[in-house]
Amino acid sequence: MSGQGGQDAKFFQRGKIQEFRAELEAAETKDKKFTKRKTVLKKIVANITMGNDMSPLFTDVVQSLGSPLLEIKKMVYLFLVCYGRQKADQLHLVIPSFLQDCNDRNPLVRALAIRTMSYIPTPIVIEALTEQLRHCLKDRDPYVRKTAAICVAKLYAADPRKAERGGFVEMLRDLLLDANATVVANAVAALSEIGDRQDGVIFKLNLTVANKLLTALGESSEWGTIYILDSLLRYVPEHHSDAEIIAERVIIQLNHANSAVVLTAIKVLLYLMNYMDNRKLMEYICKKMGPPLVTLLSSGPEVQYVALRNILLIIQRRPAVLKNDVKVFFCKYNDPIYVKLAKLEIMYRLAREENAREVLAELQEYASEVDIDFTRKAVRSIGRLAIKVQPAADACIQALLDLIETKVTYVVQEAVIVIKDVFRRYPGKYEGIIPTLCQNLDLLDEPESKAAMIWIVGQFANRIDNADELMDDLTYTFLEEPTEVQLALLTAAVKLFIYKPHSDTTKALVHKVLKWATEEVDNPDLRDRGFMYWRMLAINPTVAGEIVLAEKPAITTDADRMDRGALDQLLLHTGTLGSIYHKNPETFIRNATGKALTDSPALNPLSRQVLVPIARTNLPPTTINVPGPGPPEPSKSTPATGDLLQTDSAPAPPTNGSTPETAQNGATADLMGTRSSQDSPEDAEDDDEVVPQAPAADPYAALDTAFGGYLADEPRPQNKGLLDMI
Repeated sequence: MSGQGGQDAKFFQRGKIQEFRAELEAAETKDKKFTKRKTVLKKIVANITMGNDMSPLFTDVVQSLGSPLLEIKKMVYLFLVCYGRQKADQLHLVIPSFLQDCNDRNPLVRALAIRTMSYIPTPIVIEALTEQLRHCLKDRDPYVRKTAAICVAKLYAADPRKAERGGFVEMLRDLLLDANATVVANAVAALSEIGDRQDGVIFKLNLTVANKLLTALGESSEWGTIYILDSLLRYVPEHHSDAEIIAERVIIQLNHANSAVVLTAIKVLLYLMNYMDNRKLMEYICKKMGPPLVTLLSSGPEVQYVALRNILLIIQRRPAVLKNDVKVFFCKYNDPIYVKLAKLEIMYRLAREENAREVLAELQEYASEVDIDFTRKAVRSIGRLAIKVQPAADACIQALLDLIETKVTYVVQEAVIVIKDVFRRYPGKYEGIIPTLCQNLDLLDEPESKAAMIWIVGQFANRIDNADELMDDLTYTFLEEPTEVQLALLTAAVKLFIYKPHSDTTKALVHKVLKWATEEVDNPDLRDRGFMYWRMLAINPTVAGEIVLAEKPAITTDADRMDRGALDQLLLHTGTLGSIYHKNPETFIRNATGKALTDSPALNPLSRQVLVPIARTNLPPTTINVPGPGPPEPSKSTPATGDLLQTDSAPAPPTNGSTPETAQNGATADLMGTRSSQDSPEDAEDDDEVVPQAPAADPYAALDTAFGGYLADEPRPQNKGLLDMI
């Protein structure tokens, strides 16, 4: 093969159309072995590969279709795939050759012809393809059948209604029961592609066909295995035992050498676990999923990153999978930065009281790394660890103080940011370190760290003797600071005044800051907050103190967790781009169809509470109302599709073991993509909880007198007519 490739390299030279045409004409004579024709066709294909336009040779090249050599046919068909659409007016010249090759004795020729025709979606070719494709789907040779299965998907993409009327989707369904595993895999791939279209049929499986597909796994190729496993997500178990039986048959795929197969098998198992109630089996599955995921980390950095992003999702939903393997995610010195950052996040997720000491020691090592971004994330992770694991908080605070002593600017800034959160998590416990933080005030030059330090000074002004001096220094550059810092300064100045209302310095400071915020700042948020504080202090400073210094709830790590419903939805995309971006594919891929768990009697109650409805976006934008009562619609079924397929025109009959009501509701959700009037009240309650819409009083009802009755030195906005307009 390498020798042949070296010989073919000479053909990759730019040639002229006239020369190639002359060589093709010369090959008509004295070329019994078709050597000359083969050579000139190789030159033409090489020029196509280099990007040269060879379409003027269309009529000359297609004359070679009558050659009995398979190698020549392949090159001519490749030429047709490249230029068939451009030369649609000349395709009638090759239709007879297509039809002849579709009935050739050689199965390779038959498959080549049908595949090439499917690549040229013009009306004349599609018309000729339809009848030939019907025969090829029932061909005696499995190679032709597997090729024809993919051609159905291409035909559906070109003309969906013609494919449906011709019964090709039903023929694909029949191929799911084929004796050849490769044919089954290609049929599944074609049906999946059709089912993922916005206007496609809805591809679902019943238990019988799901078991048949699992039987074909043993003889399938790696990619065939992936297609079959992925199709199992279209099976909705009606009983806990059904999900458990299929899961036990899928577990063996976790030992596969291909990383894509492993991730797809994990995706199927995570999906099926939503329909199980056997806790021991679920714990066993989680235990079995751990080693394959760890094995993926011994691959190259790119595969490692894909595995790490998927692991980050998995451990949020099933922490037991890798709860004892935190050491596996310790960073190596030669890991790329993107791998290190992904490992850092997973280490934090897996941290608990038993391994907190090991994780903290590792994070302290990372805090002295050369890479600034990685060091920042390590310091911040130490603070997050203190918030998450209470017994390790003392050690984490000591580690942060040691890092502050290094006087490295970006390390100190990150430490101050996380210490602010630690104060919120453990009120009244670690305020003794405030003097140390104040000594490093000059090192803070970034908005987030500066705002955090200002919050600390304002919140604990009653414990800091020189708080007024610190605030006076910090407010010196108030007008040049970013909005984030200005907001923190404004609130801190008000807190300082409430703590020390009799200090002349404090009074002058808060007066100065309020005048700046209301008169010399353009930001509406800052200006409105200044008006609000001034109004509260002018009317009743005691009430203002109760509001500004109100006890705040202790922060937790719950905010770090992804919403349960969104997490269940993302786990259905394990091993895809969606799992790397942590976004559903429909948000960044045009015309992609969303996935979500489907309700059934076997679905776990907690999963049912967070179900995410999926709408089909191919519906008309407005509702069409027909006047008059009208006759009742007769119920229709699609006997041709049975339990496997549902079209957009009518819902399929319910699967075995499902109730008619469940099937009807499922069809409504799948086919119409909207919530019908038969939706359960539980779903409505969940929606209300997610987006509360409680009626509230109009906050702008009393604006006419909102800013009246100020003190003598009241704030005056830049626009003097502003109050009049209000």
